[in-house]
Formats: sequence, structure tokens, C-alpha cells
Amino acid sequence: CLGSPFYSGELPEGLMHPRRIRDGVHQGVIDGGNNSGIPWARGFERFDDRYIGKPLVYCGTVGRIPRFLQGRPSARKEIFPGDVIVMCGGRIGKDGIHGATFSSEELRKESPAQAVQIGDPITQRNLYEFLMEARDLGLYRTITDNGAGGLSSSVGELSQLSGGADIDLAQAPLKYEGLQPWEIFLSESQERMTLAVPPEKLENLLALAARREVEATALGTFTDSGSLIVRYGSMIVGCLDLQFLHQGVPRMQLEARWQPPQMAPPRKPRRGPRTSRLVKLLGALNICSKEFKSRQYDGEVKGLSVVKPFVGVYSDVPSDATIMRVEHGCREGIILAEGINPFYSDLDTYHMMASVVDEAVRRVISVGGRLGRIAGLDNFCWPDPVWSEKTPDGPYKMAQLVRANKALFDVTTSYKVPLISGKDSMKNDSIRGGRKISIPPTVLFSALGVMDDVGRAVTMYFKCPGDPILIVGETRNELGASEYFRMLAREQNTPGNYGGDVPKVDVKQALAIYQAMNEANDHGLLRSSHTPTLGGLAVAFALAALGGDLGAEIDLSRLPGSGELDDDAKLFSESNSRFVISCAPSCESELSRIFHNLPCARVGTVRSERRLRILSGSRVLVDVELDILRRAFKKTLYGI
Repeated sequence: CLGSPFYSGELPEGLMHPRRIRDGVHQGVIDGGNNSGIPWARGFERFDDRYIGKPLVYCGTVGRIPRFLQGRPSARKEIFPGDVIVMCGGRIGKDGIHGATFSSEELRKESPAQAVQIGDPITQRNLYEFLMEARDLGLYRTITDNGAGGLSSSVGELSQLSGGADIDLAQAPLKYEGLQPWEIFLSESQERMTLAVPPEKLENLLALAARREVEATALGTFTDSGSLIVRYGSMIVGCLDLQFLHQGVPRMQLEARWQPPQMAPPRKPRRGPRTSRLVKLLGALNICSKEFKSRQYDGEVKGLSVVKPFVGVYSDVPSDATIMRVEHGCREGIILAEGINPFYSDLDTYHMMASVVDEAVRRVISVGGRLGRIAGLDNFCWPDPVWSEKTPDGPYKMAQLVRANKALFDVTTSYKVPLISGKDSMKNDSIRGGRKISIPPTVLFSALGVMDDVGRAVTMYFKCPGDPILIVGETRNELGASEYFRMLAREQNTPGNYGGDVPKVDVKQALAIYQAMNEANDHGLLRSSHTPTLGGLAVAFALAALGGDLGAEIDLSRLPGSGELDDDAKLFSESNSRFVISCAPSCESELSRIFHNLPCARVGTVRSERRLRILSGSRVLVDVELDILRRAFKKTLYGI
């Protein structure tokens, strides 16, 4: 989530231009991911100038582990008094010191540069291979990374399992001399893991590390003393009671006050064709192609991708979700998808959260995933929600946080999507030169699905001329904070006027639709499936047509739920829980049976003529050649 790469306003002192930030982020993905032997599977960019102060970068990985190791469940973590504390991987330096507090405070001119860690992908790869082999040999009992807080966090957390720890920081390998004990303890230098090693296996672990050219060092022992004792040689530099360390901080008493924001909508254009609006939307920063940067990543490392980040006859249209085989020769697949829309937060964070959960889930459903086999991860990034003189609107931001969490609970429990991980960052503000820049409340909801047979995967683009096109799901007048309304607001020089009804989630109806989609896929009835997101149905039709390099003729007078909608709402509403699907003509009657009593209608046909025509009865709303749409989609960020 970044500021516009075309930002032309004045930058506060000390902030870099968003385009430079973007270039650095993308290079980091290459160096930190591909260079470690990790394929790039998905990605997205959202642009808003409120991210100029503190850009957000989300990176995640999915791995596979055996269910049992040495005869015990692999997820079980246990440590016994006498187990050796071993740090392995990179050395400790000043980089990353106070990284955790840096990410939890507003960004200032005085913020320390050394809070940012410096990665080394080669060391990281060697470390991974060593750890895999040591795991399979049963050479360590428990493992954790040295993330936020470095050794203080990893040893402090693991010490709960045994009841204490005694660590000597003088034994820790350093990148250079001169570090103080507290710096060694708190540094977040990358590529380091902390292990609990049975004493009788220490020698074999260190020998394996030497063969693998990975530095591993014994720093102390886990105990049952009830304390975390930190030494530097013969000197004790810290001694903390574990009860105080983990439960000693009193809970904060925070205030939340919700007041629905008052935001006017933009003026809608007069009734008439919307071809130029669709073309302009396809070139909007948050919709346009991100292919130029993405092609610099390697998504084929390991050769396991099935549905790739880009699909279509030219492999140039983003897929709804990515599917990777679990391993070579295996039909099982892992589905990766996401939902994110910080703009809805400007109207109501409850519906923002409900929408992003629904988006992630329906992306998984769209490619062939099943309800009941989806897990989720919630990643919160928020402006400071605690009242202070610098944050007088803290109670409102806290209310936004409460409403978002309420929606997270409501929708995930209804969809039976367990939250297997998550993260939060609560101080995403920057103060420079007396100017405060706060991000919009932002949640990335990632969905992970599994499927038994990757051969049943469905992609988002039209396949064959003559195929019927159907809309599943109800379209409502929900243009508030949509890409279309925000485009109109910018055109009218009222960039804050994009109010209206924000998209909502009808959980009961959505569940019925998703179950029907599962049944349709089980019977092999779908040739394509695409879920509308930013830009609504008009953009969804355009991308499905571009992917297949085939035209389509659509009549939105048949649209489910279109009785009271004007043309703009039919085309550009971003209502949730919808799919644009196509099928062989022989399958249409069976699909109609499956979607009986659900909002579903045939609205058009795939055509061989490379042209998109969208009508509403006898009125033409959009009539445009695919070449024009493709140029608009690709030109905005091409070359940058």
C-alpha cells in the first residue's frame, strides 16, 4: 500500500517519493524471496497518498510440514530444564535494533535508521536447508525465529515452556565489535533462529551446522528457575521474573466512540454511454495492470504453479487466486487469495472488514476451493487509536477498530473460516514538519484453501464463443467508496466526496451461493468463473474478455437485483458475493437447476468478435474494441 508513483505534491522533510519507495519494495521482494528459492505466487498494490507517511508492505509465505516428527505431533512445542539455547544463522549487528518499537510508533525525522533490518538471502537459504535436515534428524526439540525483539523475544517466549532461561550474550556471534549487551539482546538482525536442543544432541547439531556452513552457537540453557537471567560474561545484566515479564503489564482502559461519518457522494454524469468511464477505470492506479513489475519476479521456482498470478491466452490478466501443487506428482493443491479495500474504511470499518473477508473467501471459491476447507489470516494496520493531544480523534479510530473486529468475528464464524494467524500494527502515523499523515484503517485478509484435484481448477477468462454468460449474486446500489465514485470525485475536484452505501455482506445468501458454486464445480459445469471486485461488473466483464481475447455481448436489464438500479450502479457497484461465470451451452440447464432460488441469470454470450458490448435493454452502455481496453489496462504503469 503506497502513495501514488505519480505524486506531484510537496513531500514532508525526510520522506522519499512514493515511486522510489515502490522500486525499493519490489527489489526487496526479488532479493528476499526469489533469491532464497521461494516462488512468487501472488501480489497486489493499492495506492493512496495517505500511505506516503508510512507505506505498508505485506509479505507472507506458506510451507508444508510433516504431521509427525520423531513420533510426536509436529506442532507440539516442549522444552525441558537443561535444554541448550542455540542461536543459528546470521550474526548480530546494530541493524534492527528497536525494530519492534519503531513499527509501533509514529514515524518521525528522528526515527533511527538502524531499526530497519538488512537481509541476506544466501545465508537464509543455507539456514533453511540446515534446519530441515536437523529437524528430520530430531536434533532440536523446539524452534522459533528472532523476529521482533530478537533474542529478548525468542528466548523470553520459549522460556515459558521450561519455566526459565539463563543466557550469556558474550557468546553471541557479532558482525562487528562494540555492541552493548542490550543491543545484542534486542537486535533484530535477520536470518536467525533460536533452538531448544537436548544436551545429548548438541554435538551432532553443531557438527551438522559446520557441514552446512551455518553458524550455530550455544548461548545458555533453559531452566525451571522462574526467571529469565541475562548475563554478559561474568556480569548479570538482567534478571526478570517470568510472571512479571509475561503478565506484568496492566491492561489499558481505552475509549471508543462511534459516529458514522458524513460524506457526500459525487455528482453522477447524465444518463448515456459509459464506454469512456470504463476505459478510464481500467487505467486507474488500483485497477490497472501491475504486470511490468510482476514480470521481474520468478513464479516458477520449484515448478509447482497451476493457476498462476497471471492467466489468459496471453498470460496478462490477474487471476482470482493462485493454485500451487503440494508436491510434484501430487494432485492436491494449495489455493492462495486475499481481500483488501482500505477505502471502505472511510465509510464504515465494519463493512470494510466484512467485505475483505468475503472477497478473499469468494476468490478461493471462484477457482474451485470449497467451504469448510478455507483458513484465514488477518493483518491489521491502523492509525493510532489511543487518545492523546496529538490524536484527539483516538476514540473514533478505536471505535473503527472495534467495529472491524466485530465484523471479523461475525463473518469468519458464519463462514466457518478459522483464523490460523494474524498480526497488528497500531501506530501507522508520520509527523514531519508539524504535518501528520495517517494511513486509512487497513486490513489484509489472506485466505488459504486446499483442493484435492488441481485438474478441477477454474480460471477467470472466457473460453469459447457461444458460451452463455451468467451472473450469480445480487447487485445492489452500493457505490460508496467504490473506484467509480472516487474517480468521479477526483474529476470534480472534490476528492473527499465519495460517500454513499458501502458494499455489505448478506452472509446467509453468500453461503448458499458458495455452496451452489461448489456443486457446479463438482459437476465440471464451469468453463470460467470470475468474482467482481474493484470497478464492479463492468471491469469484471472487461478482464474476462481480455483474458480470453474474446468479445462478449451483455444485457444488464436481466441483472439479478437490478430493478431499482441506475446504469452506474449496474455497471460499477462493488456489491459482494457475486460471480461472472460461463459454461458450455449444454450445461446451462443444469446450472440453472443448481442456482434455482438464488439470484442468478443469464445476461449474455461470449462472442468471437473482439468487442465488448454492454446494454441495458435497447440502450447501449458500453461498446468498445478489446484492443482499446487492453491499452488502457496496460499503459498506466508500463515501464515503471
